[in-house]
Amino acid sequence: MQGKTTQNANRKPKTKVFLVDDHPVLRRGLAQLINQEPDMEVCGEAEDAPRAFEAIGEMAPDVVVVDVSLKGSNGIELLKNLKTRHPSLPVLVLSMHDESLYAERALRAGGLGYVMKDEAFEQVLSAIRQVLKGEIFLSEKMKSRMLQQVAFGKGKVAHSPIETLTDRELEVFRLIGQGHGTRQIAEELHLSIRTVEAYREYIKDKLNLKNATELVQHAFHWVHHQEAA
Repeated sequence: MQGKTTQNANRKPKTKVFLVDDHPVLRRGLAQLINQEPDMEVCGEAEDAPRAFEAIGEMAPDVVVVDVSLKGSNGIELLKNLKTRHPSLPVLVLSMHDESLYAERALRAGGLGYVMKDEAFEQVLSAIRQVLKGEIFLSEKMKSRMLQQVAFGKGKVAHSPIETLTDRELEVFRLIGQGHGTRQIAEELHLSIRTVEAYREYIKDKLNLKNATELVQHAFHWVHHQEAA
């Protein structure tokens, strides 16, 4: 009896993982996978940034897995806020969005890794273990691309005009593509209407779009291409 008690006392606590994703089915599947691991457990879940930020502060997880697109909010902004409040907390971004557009943004915001949702769930486990060690996790394709930028000393090279958008401009562009008007975007991002209008103008200039109609059409097609990918 004493030997069993000593064994339990010496057992290492499980790594606590917090999931942030607005798709309940994906969260459930990912939680089941993680909870099957002998050294990991899901300590909490959230579907939006405000709830996640509050719960993470209360539960003190060892690692956070967050999606880029959340219910009424943005995962990149949540990541920035988390790194301000919890600078040593490792965060892994798991998203359906193309890593060529979001991976570097996630790293700049303080994330340690980026995994596409179409990858096998086992890849997510590998990524979690790697970021827990303080190491960066990216696909081989993305690592090669970033190394080429460093090797040739050219810095970041935009492969499409959309890559030239700032994080906030990209978020406004995404919301436009989802059918949100200027006032609705302002309320959702807690910005003034004038600021959102300014972002719309910046986006049109960078994407070489002539008017608001072209902006809406371009954003709509981009969003639906992202969702279909």
